[in-house]
Amino acid sequence: DGVVGIELSKPPVNALTPGLLMSFAGLLGDLAADDAVRAVVLSSPFKVFSAGLDLKELQHFDIAQQQEIVAALNMGFLALFTFPKPVVAAVSGAAIAGGLFFVLASDRRVAGPRASFGLAEIRVGVDFPVGPMEIGRATLDPNTLRKLMLTGQPMAAPEAQAAGIVDLLEEETDSVLERAVEEARTLAALPSIGYGLVKRQIRQPAIEAIESAIAEGANAPEGGWFNAQTRDAMARMLGG
Repeated sequence: DGVVGIELSKPPVNALTPGLLMSFAGLLGDLAADDAVRAVVLSSPFKVFSAGLDLKELQHFDIAQQQEIVAALNMGFLALFTFPKPVVAAVSGAAIAGGLFFVLASDRRVAGPRASFGLAEIRVGVDFPVGPMEIGRATLDPNTLRKLMLTGQPMAAPEAQAAGIVDLLEEETDSVLERAVEEARTLAALPSIGYGLVKRQIRQPAIEAIESAIAEGANAPEGGWFNAQTRDAMARMLGG
């Protein structure tokens, strides 16, 4: 029925890298141009959906590497947020920090009982690149945005459903992907041109804010992404 699956498969926890994010953006571009593709399902074969960035590597990044990952976060998630076709996220495990934006930028979210959702950036000592920030503002209510971003603590699946992060909560982990495919088929049956237009209308203010900031240099923040406290905060998170 035109439903394509994208499986995030970077073991063990789908840690984000510039290469992964930019290849993901390129794949979405190919799928957007393919008329046979009617909808996409995002999933992970691991216990963790995506744990965000690898702090062991990230804490040693120089300024150029910091700018590279900021650009990849902006471009990768902007590609998902602007993808003109239906996207359903099948979330069976933790979607944390950058990994949560795969979920927030999707159109429909199906979760299992062991799923959790959080934004740990404040505990790591960094702010949010403009892409993830504007996607968060556009898809979370202000109170949920406050709780997630200013505490760094995750939400279990039932709380995430109550907050609107999760649309459908399955009782069994094994049924999450099957339910997500069902939801994708339902969305795929809708008129595709209208779907893409309405999706763009809903998200246009956030898209314009992201694209404007990128045009003004947000992909290469002067001095890098880190501040004076970031490396120490990362070391504490890693138990060092």
